[in-house]
Amino acid sequence: MILSATLSLFSGELLAATDSYRWLHVTIDTPWAIFIFLLPMVLAPAILMAILYWRFLGKKPSDANRGNRS
Repeated sequence: MILSATLSLFSGELLAATDSYRWLHVTIDTPWAIFIFLLPMVLAPAILMAILYWRFLGKKPSDANRGNRS
């Protein structure tokens, strides 16, 4: 435990070189690509909610959905 903590103090430069952003090719198109990739994940629940609301609009809940009320 102490040995791993001591080694981690001296390996900072090595880790900084491997985790550097120089390995990523970031251009001006990168934020747009991330936005286009994440947009369907954000909008899909809202679209599904609108479709389900429209589908069940005006329908009364059946007795099976209300539970057993005697």
